[in-house]
Amino acid sequence: MIEKDNSRKIILDLAVTLDGFIEGENGEIDWCIMDPEMNFDDFLDQIDTIFYGRKSYEMWGDFQPSLSDSKDDKAMWSKVHSKEKYVFSKKFNFDDYHVNIIKDDIVIRVNEIKREPGKDIWLYGGSSLITSFVNYGLVDEYRLSVHPIVLGKGKPLFIDIEDRQELKLINTRTFQSGVIQLIYRNDE
Repeated sequence: MIEKDNSRKIILDLAVTLDGFIEGENGEIDWCIMDPEMNFDDFLDQIDTIFYGRKSYEMWGDFQPSLSDSKDDKAMWSKVHSKEKYVFSKKFNFDDYHVNIIKDDIVIRVNEIKREPGKDIWLYGGSSLITSFVNYGLVDEYRLSVHPIVLGKGKPLFIDIEDRQELKLINTRTFQSGVIQLIYRNDE
């Protein structure tokens, strides 16, 4: 009898340009469309944990919207900040009781977290953490929202991937903004 894996999924959910960048040359993300039709809230309801690299956490892990931001933006950030957060870094020395730090034994620690009860896990990034997770075979699902822009230069989504990744397309969604969401599952 085959035992079903009931562990939580690690989901890489990112915006990416048509030419494969997750940030512009100077770290800009002004090209990223927050299309209400994409219903990001549904994704946030599916997860209860976020994995960050050090730089991503320093930029976004404790981001607070301004008073002039919309009610919807404030609600979204409140939801993001309600999640359990892990930072993967040997250099992270920030004293924040709202974050768990993982400095080594990544595969062991991630698999322990996956077996804990709860919802799925969002692999937020950055690019070196994404590379490590892909190379360790830890990404269960890829949700890439391809935006209708070509930057020409920037930070690529995938760098230094060691082995071919055979994925299965499980869903596509097209939005009026021109964004196309591709959802792939790693079936290994």
